[in-house]
Amino acid sequence: MAFDGKSENRARTRTSTWPDFWPAGRARPAPGVSRPQPEFVLATQVRRWAAEEVVAGRLLPWLAVAYGAGIVLYFTAERKPAWWAAIGLALFCAAGAVLLRRHLVAFVVALGVAASACGFAVATLKTALIAHPVLRFNASGVTIKGFVELREESQHTDRFVLRVEEIEGARLDAKPQRVRLSVKRGMAPPAGTFVAVKALLDPPLQPLAPDSYDFAQDLYFQRIGASGFVRGAIMVLAPPAPAGPWYRAAAIVQGMRDAIDARIRAVVPGDPGAIASMLITGKRDAIAAHLFDAMFVSGIGHVLPASATCCRSPAITWRSSPAWCFSFSAPCWR
Repeated sequence: MAFDGKSENRARTRTSTWPDFWPAGRARPAPGVSRPQPEFVLATQVRRWAAEEVVAGRLLPWLAVAYGAGIVLYFTAERKPAWWAAIGLALFCAAGAVLLRRHLVAFVVALGVAASACGFAVATLKTALIAHPVLRFNASGVTIKGFVELREESQHTDRFVLRVEEIEGARLDAKPQRVRLSVKRGMAPPAGTFVAVKALLDPPLQPLAPDSYDFAQDLYFQRIGASGFVRGAIMVLAPPAPAGPWYRAAAIVQGMRDAIDARIRAVVPGDPGAIASMLITGKRDAIAAHLFDAMFVSGIGHVLPASATCCRSPAITWRSSPAWCFSFSAPCWR
């Protein structure tokens, strides 16, 4: 076959190298090293994160995360399972984790699944253990006698939780064990007293919109089966039997709250003292109305009661710790 010079020249003119598309400022990989594909970058990063958690010994806190995820799964489920099914699932997952203990990756995954199953089972068992009657329809003119377990003061009204000993009414389809009643400000009886009241009872408030706050569920886990308003005077009576240790303890705690609140507001007058008292005792009745409304309009009103719990918990933990006790006994050792 013969080749002419013109064909050879055309072939040479069409021969060239690929243009350089590598971005400026980035390191070029060494020859023979392939770039990772985009679909493998995420998997590589996940493996790197997992290795960092394992090497640092930080896998244990993730069990608490998995446990909480199981509880969240219980409350978001459309149907609640039987308690025995949830416990059986948790035991099965725990047994699977034990069997996979010789395989590191499978063991870690099985532990997370077992922790989630345990959280789900605990929430199911808790619901079954606190099962109590809940009012379904409104009931007026209900006579209730019982011990006051808790008193709450707010800006406009006061509320107290009544442990029902006797209850009588016309439209009572269920007899709640505990009810929460609202009264005028300053009219709530102290904790530990035995009272008789006439009340209008309502069923626990259902969610007003899809995925909104479920007041009924909150009250259910507080073992409160109805809420309402007091009609008429609150009569303090002699209890038919001596109050138990729980009621006496509630009265002592309420007295301590009142004393701490009075001391704080005496030292720090005005709204700063009222806010400081709320952070320590949870009492909100002394805050000025405009400040109280401004906090809830701005969206921080619900944060302050939570902050009160956060302020009290470390103090209680420290006061009950051996270090605090030793700090008082240290001078005796010198």
